[in-house]
Amino acid sequence: MTFSANWSWPNPIRFGAGRIAELAEACRAAGISKPLLVTDRGLADLPITAQALDILKRSGLYCDLFADVDPNPNERNLGVGCVAFKQGRHDGVIAFGGGSGLDLGKLIAFMAGQSRPVWEFEDVGDWWTRADASAIAPIIAVPTTAGTGSEVGRAAVLTNSETHEKKIIFHPRMMPAQVICDPELTVGMPPFITAGTGVDALAHCIEAYCAPAYAPMSDGVALEGMRLCKEYLLRAYKDGSDLEARAQMMTAAAAGATAFQKGLGAIHSLSHPIGAHHDTHHGTTNGVVMLPVLRFNRPAIEDKIARAAAYLGLEPSFDAFLLFIEDLLTALDIPKTLDALGVSDPDFDALCASALKDPTAACNPVALTPENILPLYKSCFAS
Repeated sequence: MTFSANWSWPNPIRFGAGRIAELAEACRAAGISKPLLVTDRGLADLPITAQALDILKRSGLYCDLFADVDPNPNERNLGVGCVAFKQGRHDGVIAFGGGSGLDLGKLIAFMAGQSRPVWEFEDVGDWWTRADASAIAPIIAVPTTAGTGSEVGRAAVLTNSETHEKKIIFHPRMMPAQVICDPELTVGMPPFITAGTGVDALAHCIEAYCAPAYAPMSDGVALEGMRLCKEYLLRAYKDGSDLEARAQMMTAAAAGATAFQKGLGAIHSLSHPIGAHHDTHHGTTNGVVMLPVLRFNRPAIEDKIARAAAYLGLEPSFDAFLLFIEDLLTALDIPKTLDALGVSDPDFDALCASALKDPTAACNPVALTPENILPLYKSCFAS
């Protein structure tokens, strides 16, 4: 099989090894002549970032680099980024990196031309209509991890540094105009990032599949994303140079984010506040809370998970699926509790309040309530 293709769903995607060479062409296709490349501090000095900048330079495109991006980006990062965008007179953004770089890059392109505060565009009802759509700059997305799938999404996550809440900011025009998915860019990911981002992709697929809304097309994409994670995540973790595994995990990440237009659930509802309060890695946190949430949701999803287990080649039962997840997380060295992840002295009142307010809570198969959220959170910690 040749892992190179052009996809037009859900947005234009150039998929395949070596396709970063098409970065300048992708910019021109999106109408960008002076891009701002946004990435995180860890990637700023790495060869893959230098390679991207060199490709642009050799093609005659002037590009600045912005890397003041925290692991859980906040409104301060966004404000500085918007200033850099406007002062550089840029006309588009290349969002380059993992979830933090992709999300903040998309938000800079969205917010640089707006007059309202970013929190007024939270994914609540029709708040997105408050934005001036004509002021949103085009976005090129270049993922360098295989997890968030932000390259195929119309939203981004931003942490409010004052309230320690993660907010989902949404607008249809935040969907990148062009995407380059080059698995060669992910080869240098260390194992723990491979594991955490891969588990994030898996969580997206599981939660989208289990969300109660009627969206059978999303269910199909989510199922195949789960299969790709089952077949290739551990391979990528054990051998970072396995290009086939890297390519398949990039596909799984895009599949998960495409599917979760249907909805997410309590894995993310619990994970978002933990990340905002304790600055943990998002995908790894998803992995820690995954088993407790699956057990919590069992009454509502048992039959559906049994069908997923059959598709994955397992015994068609909830217990077989749960054992598969448990074995995979163990093999990936995902901590078994939030204590082991480094979360200490949790403020359960604040965590529970944030989890119940998180937009993902509304799509959980079992309704989250003030009465059941606390025991669910406590089940994620060591007894």
